[in-house]
Amino acid sequence: MSPPDRAVQWLLEGDPAIRWQTLRDLVGATERSVERERGKVAREGWGARLLARQDRAGTWAVGRSSDGGLYSPKWTSTTYTMLLLRDFGLPATNRKARRACAPLLDRGLQRDGGINYGWRGRGETCITGMVLSILSYFGFDDDRLDTLVDYALAEQMPDGGWNCQRPYGATHSSVHTTLSVLEGLRLYELQRGRNAETVRAAQCQAREFLLMHRLFRSDRTGEIINPIFLRFSFPPRWHYDILRALDYFQAVNAPRDSRLTEAVEIVRRGQGEDGRWPLQNRYRGKTYFELERLGNPSRWNTLRALRVLKWWAAKN
Repeated sequence: MSPPDRAVQWLLEGDPAIRWQTLRDLVGATERSVERERGKVAREGWGARLLARQDRAGTWAVGRSSDGGLYSPKWTSTTYTMLLLRDFGLPATNRKARRACAPLLDRGLQRDGGINYGWRGRGETCITGMVLSILSYFGFDDDRLDTLVDYALAEQMPDGGWNCQRPYGATHSSVHTTLSVLEGLRLYELQRGRNAETVRAAQCQAREFLLMHRLFRSDRTGEIINPIFLRFSFPPRWHYDILRALDYFQAVNAPRDSRLTEAVEIVRRGQGEDGRWPLQNRYRGKTYFELERLGNPSRWNTLRALRVLKWWAAKN
């Protein structure tokens, strides 16, 4: 068995969250087989463990922060738990997870149309993008999602991206904020579809912003913006890295662009002789449990890297 085949077999021996995505993205299994495996996310492994920590109000970490656990403490808050359940691919119809959607929107929506917690009147663009992605993924049917999108579109900067520090004088977009908003708009477009042409155009402009930087280089000097962008983390939380960015590009099946080549090659070079990728970085903070150990082979990084490389090869 070749290293790539061994890596896929290893992925299929992992958590249901890994197995169903491997079947869909790498194996090409039937839809019935994929959905049968996906249904296990709520009953077994990581997904079941997170759902078991939910309180009666449908949220997480309540009573340990001023915002009722909606955004803090990181990483055990409702927002970051729901982001993980989204990434696990928990079925969008899961009733327990959907109970958290209303509190996130009701208690986070600000007067300007954005989302924030612990602040009055002013949304925060990165948080808005993350919450938009959660609400869209879980199919939360509320016209206020359109308000969140209107806020995001109004906050898009002249260079095409977004920056949560814009109200404080930032004039250049942030890759962190840009990717969070892009993920939110992608899921909104898929699930709700209002004003689709405008939403697609905004995503196209934001992708151009990332491409202009070749995902990780200064558009002015060509220097690496931050070496941490080349180290792959899971969960990424609100942080940017090139694997997370490339996974977005493959998810939308973006056109091939030569400005992605260097980032793709960095991903390719990260593969070990056994066909796997390690967990290269982890963001500090209290968690409910450890998904993977730093420095060890990572199923999350291997899954995402293999599907990015498969997408890239299909573009040749």
